[in-house]
Amino acid sequence: MNSNYQQKYLKEIGITVWSEKKLRSIKNIEADAQNFSLANKLLDEELDHLASQVESCKQCELYRSRTKTVFGVGNKNADWLIIGEAPGAEEDLKGEPFVGRAGKLLNAMLLSMGLQRKEVFIANILKCRPPKNRDPKSDEVKVCENYLRQQIELIKPKIILALGRIAAQNLLKSTTPIGKMRGNSYLYPDSDLPVVVTYHPAYLLRSPSEKRKVWEDLKFAQNIFRGLA
Repeated sequence: MNSNYQQKYLKEIGITVWSEKKLRSIKNIEADAQNFSLANKLLDEELDHLASQVESCKQCELYRSRTKTVFGVGNKNADWLIIGEAPGAEEDLKGEPFVGRAGKLLNAMLLSMGLQRKEVFIANILKCRPPKNRDPKSDEVKVCENYLRQQIELIKPKIILALGRIAAQNLLKSTTPIGKMRGNSYLYPDSDLPVVVTYHPAYLLRSPSEKRKVWEDLKFAQNIFRGLA
């Protein structure tokens, strides 16, 4: 019997017959899902291992005064990596970056771009709080730079948004004032990963009149991101 007629009659009596092509397609989808699940499991393990290295790190003096290390938080497959400077007092207590008033403002900044906090990954240049929130020292940045680079290599973001002077200058190995860095797209060293710079939320809490500039920066970052597709 002609297979088309057979399919027609089987369909009429309520019997579904899977073609070999459909079965192959289903198997491919299942295999892709299994591979994705395995890749996510491996990513979780590698990031957890890196986080444990950070937690036990004693390569600079900051380990003596920290309460908790602040590894980072968010979607481990994120397209957007948000990088600030260093943990503050609340972050040091909770072990999570950008909490408190600055964190709430960052959440609002993300929402203005159509992003939720859980969709991005958030980290800092330093994983430990400097005493009295002083600027990071060069040896502290150097130690943490290795951890941050490994985070970037594992997460594989499509774009970095650097928040504040310290984050921007240390990421890009630059001494250019942040006001002059704004409005330009840079590349993370030794990569083709775009970096966009804007002001830190804590700065905006002190200088709310600068929020309009940040909105321009966020729109600029969105345009860069859309151009990557």
